[in-house]
Formats: sequence, structure tokens, C-alpha cells
Amino acid sequence: MRYEELTIEGRNAVLEAFRSGRPVDRVFLQDGCKDGPIQSIAREARKHDTMIRFVARERLDQMSETGKHQGVIAYAAAYQYAEIDDMLKAAEEKGEPPFLILLDGIEDPHNLGAIIRTANLAGAHGVVIPKQRAVGLTATVARTSAGAINYTSVAKVTNLSQTIEDLKKRGLWFVCADMGGEQMYRLNLKGPIGLVIGNEGSGVSRLVREKCDMIAQIPMRGDIDSLNASVAAGVLAYEIVRQRME
Repeated sequence: MRYEELTIEGRNAVLEAFRSGRPVDRVFLQDGCKDGPIQSIAREARKHDTMIRFVARERLDQMSETGKHQGVIAYAAAYQYAEIDDMLKAAEEKGEPPFLILLDGIEDPHNLGAIIRTANLAGAHGVVIPKQRAVGLTATVARTSAGAINYTSVAKVTNLSQTIEDLKKRGLWFVCADMGGEQMYRLNLKGPIGLVIGNEGSGVSRLVREKCDMIAQIPMRGDIDSLNASVAAGVLAYEIVRQRME
């Protein structure tokens, strides 16, 4: 796939992308433009829970690669999103307890790509991201994952807290990374587990943290107080790997 194809410009092209079922992460519409085709695109975007942003025509002109955006530019997913059921089925087929990585508002595509790469190497059965206020499967994510995106399922959910609740009913335990938690080496991270990593700046949101069964603190010996989100994900993912190997 040529990554340039991820940017879709023009009214008919964007409308057809929605109607064909192609995953669209974000759509940028010209502010103040309310004609029929633009309204149709906005309706399709809302139907598919796609993020809509209204921007000035000058901003669209800057974003446009073709110069023919007609007041609309969309960013489509680089790869098809999976369902969480697919991830649980993959774990069952391998005879392994499910291991999912859930991301609470990761905004940097380099972090998401690096986490997908770690997820693959750590044997996680999938990565779960929220639909709103988070980066999707962009070309930068695909490149940063170094090919792992081809092998690691990524699901997009409307409500991360509700997803955790639903997965608890299916036997998963949840651990999130937070400075106020128990040192990670003291926690039992075996069995069916979901690892929750928070936003680069604000960490795991209160609502999501309250749904978690365990809060893991990564021991730190330096002068600054936090790790990059993708590094934290790697450290905790490999503690889960270590405990599973015992």
C-alpha cells in the first residue's frame, strides 16, 4: 500500500470511502460550507463515529496534496481495524490466556507505532484504542511499527471504560501504569490480562483507572519522573512476558 493513498480529497472520493466501508479516522470540512454533498459527508462521518473537524479553507489548502479538495479532506486508516472478539479467538486458538494492550488517549503516532511493535514482539493478541481524542492507524503509525501492523490486530472502541467492564465479564484482569501504584514486580500479572497505558501528558484517566484491578508503578532511579508512553508499555509488557515464562 502506498501511504499517500491514505489522504482522500474531494467530495465524491470521501463519500465513496465511507459508503465502501473503508475505515476513515478523521474528516476535515470547510467551515461555513453547508451544501448538500458536505452535509451528506457529515452525516456519513457521524454514522461511522468518525471525528469531524471544521476548518478554514486556507487550512484545507495547506493540507491538500492535489489542490482539488472541494472543501473536504479525509484521513483513512492505513489498515483495517479488527474486532476484540478476533483477538480473544486468536488467543484461544494459540492455547494462551488473552493478553491485550489498551491505550487511553495516545496522541503521538510514533508512540502508537512503537507500542504495536512491542505488542507483536511480546506476544500480545491485540491493541485497543479509543475512537475519540487519540491517533488512529496513520501512515506514520504504520511506518513506526516496522511491519508489526501487518500481524498485530488493532481494535477501535467508542468507550474504553465500558470495554474494560465487558472484558472483565469474560475473565480478564486489568493493570494500568501509574506512579501511585504498587511496584510492578510485586504484582501477579499472569493469566488473562489487559495492560492499560495512558496519555503521554495526563496518563490514565480517572474513569479508566478506577476500572482497573491493579495499578503498577515502574521503579525509577533517575532525575525525571516519567517514561515515554511507548517505553512504559514495553517495560510492563515484558514483565507480563517474564511472569508467563515462569
